[in-house]
Amino acid sequence: MTTTVPAVPAVPERTLHDCRDAWAATIAEVARADERVVVVVNDSIGSSKLGGFQKEFPERTINVGIAEQDMVGVGAGLANGGRIPFVSAAGCFLTARAMEQIKADVVYSQYNVKLVGQSPGVAYGDLGPTHHSIEDFAWLRTLPGLTVLAPSDPEETAQAVRWAAQHDGPVYLRVARMGVPAVHAPDYTFVPGRAVVLRRGDDVTLVATGTTVVRALDAADLLAADGVAARVLAMPTIKPLDADAIVAAARETRGIVTIEEAMVTGLGGAVAEVVVERHPAPVRALGFRDAFAVTGSAEWLLDHHGMSPAGIASTARELVG
Repeated sequence: MTTTVPAVPAVPERTLHDCRDAWAATIAEVARADERVVVVVNDSIGSSKLGGFQKEFPERTINVGIAEQDMVGVGAGLANGGRIPFVSAAGCFLTARAMEQIKADVVYSQYNVKLVGQSPGVAYGDLGPTHHSIEDFAWLRTLPGLTVLAPSDPEETAQAVRWAAQHDGPVYLRVARMGVPAVHAPDYTFVPGRAVVLRRGDDVTLVATGTTVVRALDAADLLAADGVAARVLAMPTIKPLDADAIVAAARETRGIVTIEEAMVTGLGGAVAEVVVERHPAPVRALGFRDAFAVTGSAEWLLDHHGMSPAGIASTARELVG
């Protein structure tokens, strides 16, 4: 008797993009349209890809040097003076060194400051835990009135920058360094606080954000080969979370797997809170747990911590039984 083993779908070759390019082009675009827009950086013109912006708008580029607390304070002062500051720095230094200033100077005061976390998650993987920014979701989603965004591709990044520029209030925006493909349709419109159904399915739901969205889509292909229909929700807004989409997933599928390039107390914790309060269902959270991530490339670290397409699919299979 011959047993037929289902073929495992190959991961398609894709063109990968650095979302910092979309950020750089869009911040220059919004600055041309609104003279109030300025950028504040911590000696990070190059890593923020703001060389072109500085050349075009030298008087609207403020480099405070490696002084992140001052950088956020300067941003708050500029907002208080009627400017729209985009405070751009590596996510690890922006959110860790300047957390008190983010809390007290920006969010408590509800100043119109846009905090841009460059190269977040484990993008600086080879530089080790000092340069990993995996705690930012968990820290920042606790602050009242702060919108927390993590776009998943260049188009969504560009739209999120435009939205942040016109939104009156503090925003934290992750800008991915790791290469990602386009995952949204050409007619996609970013709406803060709204999840995006990228794939329909009734067996299990994969909720992903930022760089992990494409991995969730690939995991759904692997699951389909086993006859498991996975719903894929892209969650570009960590706060405010699309609670209705989470509740629908809890009701309509047999469980939820969250995937994030962050500690599981970020997106995973936020989803679990909604499920516990509104519609209990099995939840498995993939991300970094109660330990510093080891040193390695960003791709290797995600794979090592169960966020490869195969790892996500394995967790989903275990959840649905």
